[in-house]
Amino acid sequence: MRLTTKGRFAVTAMIDLALRQSNGPVTLAAISQRQQISLSYLEQLFGKLRRHELVESTRGPGGGYTLARKAADITVADIILSVDEPIDATQCGGKENCLGDAGRCMTHELWASLNTRMVEFLDSVTLQKLVDDQLAKGLTIEDRPSTKRAISSAPVVKPVRVNAPNSVFALGNAFSKS
Repeated sequence: MRLTTKGRFAVTAMIDLALRQSNGPVTLAAISQRQQISLSYLEQLFGKLRRHELVESTRGPGGGYTLARKAADITVADIILSVDEPIDATQCGGKENCLGDAGRCMTHELWASLNTRMVEFLDSVTLQKLVDDQLAKGLTIEDRPSTKRAISSAPVVKPVRVNAPNSVFALGNAFSKS
């Protein structure tokens, strides 16, 4: 069984979100920058996480994502399964037809048992534990990042209105009237 980047990135992004959501919704762009994960990939993952009710989205300025439940109520298994990551070491995908019409292979029970243990383990690890582990390692969370505002603090300088002809023809007409 191999955990692909889909599952790893989803768990990493959820840890990042859980660490920072106390300052308000977290943008995917910020997670993307901190964790070096493609923004479009995060958008796909968070669409699935939202459909499985692990995260909630807030639109508009100051929007982003927050956890839909407490971090202590979300397990790694919840995250991995919500992004369609298979947790299966069997060759047949658990269908017990490893050898086609001949039935199961000799090691089917071994791999099925491994599947059970993996799910049990991933179900025993909460997002809160992963957050606590990061904080125990000394990870510091920056205060609310400075948001770039569309409104400038510099005064708006209005253009000077000049009452002068704006073309050669208008200039000629201005002289012909005098």
